[in-house]
Amino acid sequence: MTPESHQPSDAFSFLGLCDLARLRGEGKVTAREVVQSCLDRIDLLNGRSKAFISLDREGALAQAKACDQSSSGETSPLRGLPYGVKDLFDVAGQVTTAGSKVFADRIADEDAESVARLRRAGGICLGKLNLHEFAYGATGENQLYGTPVNAYDHTRLAGGSSSGSAAAVAFGLIPAALGTDTGGSVRAPAALNGLVGLKPTLGLISLRGVVPYSWSLDHAGCITRSAADAALLLSALAGHDPLDPASADVEPQDYACALTPDGSLEGVTLGVPRAFYFERCDPEILAASEAVLAHLERRGARLRDVELPSMERARSVSLTIQMPEALSYHMPHLEARGELYSEEFRAGLALGQCILAEHYLRARRMLTRYRQQVDRVFEEVDALLTPATPVIAPLLGSIKVGTGKDAEPVGNAITRYTTFFNMTGHPAMTLPSGLHGSGLPMGVQLVARHFDEALLFRLASCIEGERAFAVPPPSL
Repeated sequence: MTPESHQPSDAFSFLGLCDLARLRGEGKVTAREVVQSCLDRIDLLNGRSKAFISLDREGALAQAKACDQSSSGETSPLRGLPYGVKDLFDVAGQVTTAGSKVFADRIADEDAESVARLRRAGGICLGKLNLHEFAYGATGENQLYGTPVNAYDHTRLAGGSSSGSAAAVAFGLIPAALGTDTGGSVRAPAALNGLVGLKPTLGLISLRGVVPYSWSLDHAGCITRSAADAALLLSALAGHDPLDPASADVEPQDYACALTPDGSLEGVTLGVPRAFYFERCDPEILAASEAVLAHLERRGARLRDVELPSMERARSVSLTIQMPEALSYHMPHLEARGELYSEEFRAGLALGQCILAEHYLRARRMLTRYRQQVDRVFEEVDALLTPATPVIAPLLGSIKVGTGKDAEPVGNAITRYTTFFNMTGHPAMTLPSGLHGSGLPMGVQLVARHFDEALLFRLASCIEGERAFAVPPPSL
């Protein structure tokens, strides 16, 4: 990625999709100006952020030019707006590396279905974003392409596995990004970088054309600056894909209409799972989460303590499903070019070989049980609220966080509150709850019934309407 000769413009660096759509609609900015501004900023900051693996500079500028020349009659608010994709999503004619040497020459024949939908809506994909190799890890560390850093403190992790997606949006390189979420890989890095991370209901966004990690747990999602931006993206992405066997055949909701920042929450019952989800957590993150709960209660929501299934074996259940499924996908590549995998990922795949079919089937049955148990909780409440993560962004190179008996592997800590809802498939969103005393972002997580993303947006817009929870852009 060679820097351009002219000075970069910061005019659009921290504007969201909705802001840019408004400016485009008012004729105050062209698609080419927005795209060029993003490319300039990527040239300036990608070396520091490690967000992008590759850029489609010429293709993006050509699409922007075509968009500007045929702007009359445009209907989609995404038309002419830039975004990036985690390098698991196929983009026709481009390499999908999955963050690994193994796929260094894997050129996609066609767009992933999600990319194709955004292309039809007029969105412009600027390039491919960094990640933990094959999405195997919550820290986002990548020895081949560099480790994306936190926008608020460059000595700390951006989080993963959608690390480049979070870093790109947080550094102001692009207004939005697509990612995948198998245990929190969209929601956790979004929370650690002061952004909105959305994992919709399992199957609401097609995964066709996305390199899989775990078929049973993978969700496609997005990282944006606001709930309104996420609603805009989801409106284009959601919907049945008959060529994806895991795609849900449901009618998407009107997500934008659910955004009611000044509306009442009368009639909404919010469940608070204090056991596990409010334990072993940074005190400031807990206090911020309690403040969000109090704010929602003042707006009319009824709070109710609830009990979720025991989390004692939940992470083991998740891993017992993840590793055999990952091994199943990667076995042909292991045989052909196994030496190109990192030691870390090869060790994980070796673990998959040690898991018996009996153990895998027991874990799959536990998924059904977990989903049924959480569905019963949703008979009593409309949504759940938890902290997004129990920790602020850990330092680069951290092995564990916490001290004494509370010390745990850093990846486990980052995703401790998010992993379970990949197993149940319920929609979940993380969003800012304020700045920690360290100057790093904190967040909360909202969870709703299957396919009730509209309620997530209703609650999120109410939280965003309170200035005390806002997180300012990083000072770069």
